[in-house]
Amino acid sequence: MTGSVVNLAVDRIEEATLVTVSGELDTGSYPVLRDGLLKIATDAPEGLVADIRALRIHDPALASVFPLIAMRIGDWPGIPFTLVAAEPGHRALLNRHVVDRYLPVRDDLTGAVAALDHPVRRRSERTFPRTEGSSALVREFVTGRLAQWGVPELAEDARFVATELVENVLKHTVSEPRLRLDLRRGVCTVAVADQDARPAVLLERLSPFEPGMGLKLVAQLARTWGCSRSWAGGKVVWAVLVRRPRTSGGGSAG
Repeated sequence: MTGSVVNLAVDRIEEATLVTVSGELDTGSYPVLRDGLLKIATDAPEGLVADIRALRIHDPALASVFPLIAMRIGDWPGIPFTLVAAEPGHRALLNRHVVDRYLPVRDDLTGAVAALDHPVRRRSERTFPRTEGSSALVREFVTGRLAQWGVPELAEDARFVATELVENVLKHTVSEPRLRLDLRRGVCTVAVADQDARPAVLLERLSPFEPGMGLKLVAQLARTWGCSRSWAGGKVVWAVLVRRPRTSGGGSAG
């Protein structure tokens, strides 16, 4: 039996990326909708609006896909996300899953765009060549940007993460790594994109003397990290960094 089909049409509007969702949402098309919106979000720097007025939802339980997407987008890329859903049947399903607790739901596109929450955000992006000196260029770029943005205390962790992710691209793919730094509400995201769709995998080193600490240390330094497929192809490996608490040298008394 052939599963239902969900179609995602992507368009750029003034303040966001608009995805018009049509077709039928069932257990077969659920992952297509979920993964498709998450992939599109990786390339939607200002915000994401999903218009589901032309989507038919067969199973009320499947409306839970929208809070799930909102939570994942909240981790990264951390952009605002809203829904357009005007039909009473849609609104009843979304209300049942308290979707509006996770993201704004509006009757029309104008209202959905107006509901996008745009926090003050700084972003800088650069593609690095496949040369021996790329790691030094990456560290210089990260240090300069975070000093410029007034958060030099995040630079040490960001330098390490950026260097590790860029070196992974140089070692395991034939792509030129594209590094993106984002700062919003004191939270810094380091993201490195490449054109290789194979996911990044956290591996244990066989010996402490092997070069590089790999994604294990990235995972330890980051509040959260992940690997996301991109709608344009390839993948993005990202890590969210926050200020680490200072440790006192005295220790606690007994």
